[in-house]
Amino acid sequence: MSKPLLTVWYNSRCPVCDAGISRQKRRLVEAVKAGRIAFRDVNAEPAALAGYGVSLEDIRRRLHATEADGKLLVGADVAIAVWLRTPGEGWLATLFGNPAALPLTRYAYDRFADLLYAWNRRKGRW
Repeated sequence: MSKPLLTVWYNSRCPVCDAGISRQKRRLVEAVKAGRIAFRDVNAEPAALAGYGVSLEDIRRRLHATEADGKLLVGADVAIAVWLRTPGEGWLATLFGNPAALPLTRYAYDRFADLLYAWNRRKGRW
């Protein structure tokens, strides 16, 4: 099988993250089966993105993804890349990923991710 077009790295120990990825996997079942997209739990492969200078804590804080050409995506850019590949969700990528909205999308994602990360740490989900 060839390398997936998009590999998404997420933290399965975060219940919000895990639920969101589970939802996307169900929506993208054909793409996953065909090997076009992969979802990988960083807790099973903590050093997976070390070559990019990305730590386990970085991935626990924000979604990360790699494209087949090796490009690294982080945070809101990962969500947009997944929406582009998800049937019926391309409009979300267009709305939140357009040049005018993207800075606000990234800011809002990062603030939410910071809160979620702090909540998970308080709950001991590591």
